[in-house]
Amino acid sequence: METDFQRVGAISNTHIGREFELVAATYFAKIGITLVPEFIAPVGYKVKKPHKFDLGSEKPPILVECKSYTWTSGGNSPSAKIRSMNEVMLLFSVAPPDFRKILFLLKHMRNGISLAGHYVKTQGHLIGPGIEVWEFDLDAQNAERVF
Repeated sequence: METDFQRVGAISNTHIGREFELVAATYFAKIGITLVPEFIAPVGYKVKKPHKFDLGSEKPPILVECKSYTWTSGGNSPSAKIRSMNEVMLLFSVAPPDFRKILFLLKHMRNGISLAGHYVKTQGHLIGPGIEVWEFDLDAQNAERVF
């Protein structure tokens, strides 16, 4: 069943997300980094609670959150997607400081700008120190760091 918020042709947005996590894990393996799905790390300021990140590893210490977002079909501002990415920035800011932190986004273009590029341009002030934003091009099967 498709809804207004589901990607056309997809079984569900959950399936799209899980498939993209597999794509990300495969890409990282290709560049020599083995990541575990649903990697648990403690997050919090004073009280630390376990949180499942999409992908992660102890050695090397890395946390990855994947978002297979596309621009909205109607051309509206992707405010809910931006809010979700901002939540990732908050989680990364309270995750262990010795971990490398990567927001891994699907490369999706509109009017010459990618959604990742738009996020960095409009929300870059929320991207904390040591946090990286990457975008993955499905056609080229390659990723590029955009921040």
